[in-house]
Amino acid sequence: MTNENTNYGQSVTAVVIKDNKVLLARHTYGGGNGMLIIPGGYVNFGETPQDAVKREYMEETNVVIEPKDIIGIRFNMHDWYVAFRAEYISGEEKSDGDENSEVIWLGVNEALTRDDVPDLTKKLIESAVLSEQGLQRKEYNGSTKHAPQSLYCI
Repeated sequence: MTNENTNYGQSVTAVVIKDNKVLLARHTYGGGNGMLIIPGGYVNFGETPQDAVKREYMEETNVVIEPKDIIGIRFNMHDWYVAFRAEYISGEEKSDGDENSEVIWLGVNEALTRDDVPDLTKKLIESAVLSEQGLQRKEYNGSTKHAPQSLYCI
C-alpha cells in the first residue's frame, strides 16, 4: 500500500530463490494484473532501498528476506528501480489479499517459460540465477549527516 510517505520516484524488488524455486506473487492491479511477478514496491522517504525491499516482501508475502547484491537497475525519465538478489530467511508464503491474490514458490525453469510471468521478471530471474555475482555492498569510510550511504560495486 502507498501513503503520504511514499517516494514514487524510487522502487525496489528482489529475486528470492530457495531449492531452485523462485518466490512470485500474482498481481491484482495495473498492467501486471493477473501476472506472476517478483514482489516489490516504492521506497518510503527516509528509508534505504534495502530496508524497503525487506518491508515490501514482508507486507506482500509474509516472508523475511535479506538483500545481498544488486542484479539490475532500471532508469527512465521519471524514476529508478533497483533489483536485488536476496536470501530467504524465514516465513511461510501468504498472499496479502490486496496487491496480490496468491504467493507461490515456482520452479525457476517453469517461471522462465510461463506466459503469465512478464519479461521483466524473467530477465531478473535469469540475472539472479546466471550471474556469479552482482554489484555487492562494500564498506567504506564515507559519511554524511543527511542520509545513510551505501556503496555497491564489483
